[in-house]
Amino acid sequence: MTESQTTPSGAVVAEVDLFAPLTLGRLTLPNRVVMAPLTRRRATAAGVPTAAMARYYADRASTGLIVAEGTYPSERGKTYLGQPGIATEEQAAGWRAVTDAVHERGGRIVLQVMHGGRVVHLPDAAERDVVAPSPIAVEGELRLPGQAPRPFVTPRELRTEEMPEVVEELVAASRRAIDAGFDGVELHGANGYLLNQFLAPGTNRRTDAYGGSPENRARLVVEVVRAVADAVGADRTGLRISPRQARSGLDETHAPEILETYGALVDQVADLGMAYLSVLSDHPGCDLVQELRRRFGGPLLVNNGFEVVTTREIAAALLADDLGDAVVVGRAALANPDLVRRWREGHPLTSPDQESFYTGGERGYNDYPFLD
Repeated sequence: MTESQTTPSGAVVAEVDLFAPLTLGRLTLPNRVVMAPLTRRRATAAGVPTAAMARYYADRASTGLIVAEGTYPSERGKTYLGQPGIATEEQAAGWRAVTDAVHERGGRIVLQVMHGGRVVHLPDAAERDVVAPSPIAVEGELRLPGQAPRPFVTPRELRTEEMPEVVEELVAASRRAIDAGFDGVELHGANGYLLNQFLAPGTNRRTDAYGGSPENRARLVVEVVRAVADAVGADRTGLRISPRQARSGLDETHAPEILETYGALVDQVADLGMAYLSVLSDHPGCDLVQELRRRFGGPLLVNNGFEVVTTREIAAALLADDLGDAVVVGRAALANPDLVRRWREGHPLTSPDQESFYTGGERGYNDYPFLD
């Protein structure tokens, strides 16, 4: 579907499949606008989603798909204050209220399951069992409100025999997510968190079967993806990666063997028939991303930077250039609960209040206006 529309400002925008349906596994999306998994830190101290979170996600149900924020699978996988979990029945019950609210509005929602690994922004970080592929701390200082800056905790290196336990943490969390009403799960293999740490030579200095070569660095991610796909269905399983990105103290910008590592990962999960592969890349049209797309063979969701997709023109251009099958949108979706309508009808967008991204409360959360 290709058509041209004139916005109220008089600009002519080519709409190329942005509002066309798309099948992702067992889901049919009414449009190709996907809400990014945006950390908002509005859960209770016990990691339980709140009524405010249910409203926040339900208000954005008109997007083709909501990917709910990165959620910890176990207490040792927690990264941030106010982050929700999917490790307990109480947390799952909180998420059930969210998924029910989204489904009542006709929406679709998957949960991003995220183990932080060495990235721990918590006051009790020193007392936690912080784990990583290798005992390499995040560079820089940990800064928390009301506390003096201090170095990040040096993580404990996971033992080879512990890898099945890591896999089971993510499998159990994924099962619990499906039981809580989610339409699927997205495994977080990006942004410098645990699975990404295994993929990157800068944080993975192992010499066992989980390090030392591109295939070995990809091994744990492959095991997790295959196990989760077996547990909840490949057609309800997505994976997010961010090759050549610098996030959370991990810089793969110039990492060697990047294609070999991510190629080994994609090659070993391509046969599953997964719902999608989501790639965060400043240049989604680059040879690396498009080669991974070819080898994956399934739907590709693209985001061209740190939630940079802010206009309909950018989103439409990504699809017009055939760089992906759907576009992942962050801050524009955060600040515009009716983003799809605004883009479809050519209305201006509300700008996000960056100061309230992580502050808790209703300000900058449930006070963004609808058109009506």
